[in-house]
Amino acid sequence: MASVSKSRRIRDWVCEALEDARTHDIAVLDVRKVSDFTDYMVIATGTSNRHVQSTAGKVVDILRERHIRPVGIEGEKIGDWVLIDFGDVVVHVMREQTRDFYNLEKLWSDAKRIKVASSK
Repeated sequence: MASVSKSRRIRDWVCEALEDARTHDIAVLDVRKVSDFTDYMVIATGTSNRHVQSTAGKVVDILRERHIRPVGIEGEKIGDWVLIDFGDVVVHVMREQTRDFYNLEKLWSDAKRIKVASSK
């Protein structure tokens, strides 16, 4: 994983992009003690497939402006659940029904849930 400060900056930029896109229920999980593939998971709810897709695009664009490129992106075409892997931070943008069904927060309940200061 990258340095903690780099991971935190990426995490914070992702959260700002999600807030700007007006997603709901942004959750940040610090998975460093329970996972070896990423430092943070950020989960947010979009209001529709189109909103999920456009939000994912916004996150990617904002981080590209900061010279951070995703390792991979899954689910863009359907828009029910888009996963964006930045290596140190994995982003899940989901429709409410999908988020309720998969309940990632419960799946990763051993992870520390952290509050990220709102930029607004």
